[in-house]
Amino acid sequence: MRRDWPVLDYAQWRDTALTLQLWTQIVGKIRLALAPWRNHGWQVPLYVTARGLGTSAIPAGAELIDIEFDFVDHRLLCRSSNGKARHIVLQPMTVAAFYGAVMEAVAAIGVKVRINLLPNEVADPIAFDKDTLHASYDGAAAHRFWRALVQVEHVFTRFQSCFLGKVSPVHFFWGSFDLAVTRFSGRTAPRHPGGVPGLPDDVTREAYSHEVSSAGFWPGSDGYPQPAFYSYAYPEPPGYRAASVPAGASFDERLGEFVLPYAAVREAADPDGLLLAFLSTTYAAAADLGGWDRAALECPMGNPGIPRAV
Repeated sequence: MRRDWPVLDYAQWRDTALTLQLWTQIVGKIRLALAPWRNHGWQVPLYVTARGLGTSAIPAGAELIDIEFDFVDHRLLCRSSNGKARHIVLQPMTVAAFYGAVMEAVAAIGVKVRINLLPNEVADPIAFDKDTLHASYDGAAAHRFWRALVQVEHVFTRFQSCFLGKVSPVHFFWGSFDLAVTRFSGRTAPRHPGGVPGLPDDVTREAYSHEVSSAGFWPGSDGYPQPAFYSYAYPEPPGYRAASVPAGASFDERLGEFVLPYAAVREAADPDGLLLAFLSTTYAAAADLGGWDRAALECPMGNPGIPRAV
């Protein structure tokens, strides 16, 4: 059955998108401050949930907490294994006000935490507690964004299932504000040069310590004002940019990535099929041109309730 891929117009919800990115950074930085570092920063992201975006369980002293953006009832939920819970109504408010409310809610459930107040990977960052510029929240737009993430999660999870090698969770990076899934060849990569705006070089180099083929979805930005899917390889093998990809997709020289517009997927007769073809062909180009051991790394796509044949 064809699922609903909602219309996403970056210009229409730009102010909410910019505010929401900063709100998610506050929540993500709480997770960053409390959780042990995992390979490639996997302790940092949020995850698509049945209601929105959440942290999953975070260690906090003797307890566990989680924080979830609920884009159905438009609340931020803060919960602890000690039984305490607080919520914040998601509505138009400044980043500074949201930061204060979140820190009060987290303290009320028994957690003391300090975070770096400067946002990452955004132009002209303003400290969270000083930001009175970003203050938009269009609940309907946030709900459409989450519904798009739900559809993407379905496809990324299927794509993830046919790889035996090391593969990331399907996770949402609050710095770059994108949903991503990454496959690894198993080999170490050349030292990354760093220089990613708004991201410390030691974080970048740890994230790209091993060869990857990575794909994701972002809802647009001022620098690229339309939602799109992307795929890239690090290190990029010779000939990668000339790889054959599905109609509608192309290599963007400025971004250094293959790009497939979200609108092309949404309007396709088989949106899932087109997106899977984009993910598969760009991965195959990275793996073949990069000399990955595909026979050892791949398996048939997983099906519910059916064990993988060995």
